[in-house]
Amino acid sequence: MINEAQIEETLDNLFGNLEFTAEPAGLYDPLRYMIGIGGKRVRPRLCLTAYSLFKDSFSEEILQPAAALEVFHSFTLIHDDIMDNSDMRRGQPTVYRKWNDNTAILSGDVMCIDSYRRIAKAPVKVLPQALELFTATAAQVCEGQQYDMDFESEKEVPMDGYMKMIGLKTAVLLACSAKLGALIAGADERACDYLYRFGYSLGLAFQITDDYLDTFGDPGIFGKKIGGDIVNNKKSWLLTRALEKSAEMEKAGTQNTSIGKSALLSAMAMKSGNEAEKSAKIDKVRKIYIDLGIDEDAKYEIIKQHAHAMEYAGMIGLPRVRYEMLHRYADRLLGRTK
Repeated sequence: MINEAQIEETLDNLFGNLEFTAEPAGLYDPLRYMIGIGGKRVRPRLCLTAYSLFKDSFSEEILQPAAALEVFHSFTLIHDDIMDNSDMRRGQPTVYRKWNDNTAILSGDVMCIDSYRRIAKAPVKVLPQALELFTATAAQVCEGQQYDMDFESEKEVPMDGYMKMIGLKTAVLLACSAKLGALIAGADERACDYLYRFGYSLGLAFQITDDYLDTFGDPGIFGKKIGGDIVNNKKSWLLTRALEKSAEMEKAGTQNTSIGKSALLSAMAMKSGNEAEKSAKIDKVRKIYIDLGIDEDAKYEIIKQHAHAMEYAGMIGLPRVRYEMLHRYADRLLGRTK
């Protein structure tokens, strides 16, 4: 049986030796940089974990498809950082800040292409299904990003709309990672589908965790400045829930106007042109979130989605020792809120 130590060693070897085309350096150096600054390798780790549920050793058939997931994810981050005006990624300057916008766009494009080259190394027997799954997922991620951008021009977003967006932008790639590993391992359709659902629910929890940490996390651990979503008026889970909850309180006739919807909208409208203004805005909005109990609401939602994921895992019918591998993966992924 494959254990977590073997998965970790395989990931270290895979990404420690991942190669890209050498020239032109101006195109491929950003790829090497992006992979080199690390990350938790969440998606390839899930792919290898799912594979290990049905296989007792790793072979070349799974390694490049697993790497493709990280390469594709890194491509989306390069472009997302431009759209979000993000200065830091994993504690390092973002690609467009280190180089420029045009380089980041073009290098991101070739990174996407490279991910398909690696997916194409899946076993011939399952290659059509693997390509169909990966292609559908890639399109869905772009759809999610478009919804995210559309939300920027909307004053409010309903919670079901927000959940749909993160389902596309974040959850489907984790779901794809789990299903791809099982598919290449030769698992039956039922197991593949339950693993997809496991990954999807876990992906929702993962994104809500990310939203939570953007406001309440430790910047030293989180890898970027805290409060970016507030400064940029981003429609995060926290803001969506806060608007929803503050409106409910106003409708119920609460006398506490400091946490009413009007107060929250006023706080979000605060200027953020310099560091002092940014800090003041973050502090104000964060206080309203705490007074509304949004931080605890987010933690509850994360726990709920985690429970859904483990329900799907339980439906696969795995031996206990292998089910527990999925449980440890989920706990490790979401443990950042602790």
